[in-house]
Amino acid sequence: MNIVKVNAIGDNCPIPVVKTKKALDALTESAIVEVSVDNEIAVQNVIKLATQKDLSTVTETINEKHFVVKIKCGEVSSKETQVEEAVCTLEKEDKTVVVLSSDKMGEGDKELGKVLIKGFIYALTQLDKYPKSVLLYNSGVKLSSEGSDSIDDLKVLEDNGVEVLSCGTCLNFYELSDKLQVGKVTNMYTIVEELANATNVIRP
Repeated sequence: MNIVKVNAIGDNCPIPVVKTKKALDALTESAIVEVSVDNEIAVQNVIKLATQKDLSTVTETINEKHFVVKIKCGEVSSKETQVEEAVCTLEKEDKTVVVLSSDKMGEGDKELGKVLIKGFIYALTQLDKYPKSVLLYNSGVKLSSEGSDSIDDLKVLEDNGVEVLSCGTCLNFYELSDKLQVGKVTNMYTIVEELANATNVIRP
């Protein structure tokens, strides 16, 4: 089986994911794509991309600054093509995405802003129709992390099928990578995809 190497060491999010996707899309036959990255967040993001494509992965740790994610890619079957066509059909359905880019709502008093954002998230749980996903980035990731007053409400959304996605780079910046309490870690490529495919974007 052919081996395709992707060097994403030193690349910031979402470049490792973008490079990996390009390598996968360019394949014309069975191969193992070996992606080299230098941090755990990038490892998680590459694995998530592979998982979305139903591809198996194995991660090898070379040292604390070098990880290799090996993605096994077989030939595309007619069944996979049918699944892809079905996904394309679903893309046309209503997809409301909520963006939380701050742990406060609006300009002005910070404490008031925190009260408002808590109320906003609670209000989401009371909607007749839930959004497809909630994207948290910049200081918005504090809302899904330890110490947040909105954890329970975000869990209600997640339990009802809403994807709660927090930016991995942002969690790392605020030193919250090990304090995420609800949802999953995501990357900028996925955030852009979610926004690009959304039929409606809500920004409080």
